[in-house]
Amino acid sequence: MAKSKTKSSKSCPICGQSAAAAHAPFCSKRCADVDLGRWLGEVYAIPAVESEQTDDEE
Repeated sequence: MAKSKTKSSKSCPICGQSAAAAHAPFCSKRCADVDLGRWLGEVYAIPAVESEQTDDEE
């Protein structure tokens, strides 16, 4: 039995339009560049957990 293919419409995380395969997960190069600019401008950040152990304690 063949799996039924449903059209999955992902939306661009920047503007909400339908994402284009060429720029996935974004809809355009512009939105991809906006996202890159946000990472480089430190608008986005990945939280880090500080370890209480220092290099001297190892």
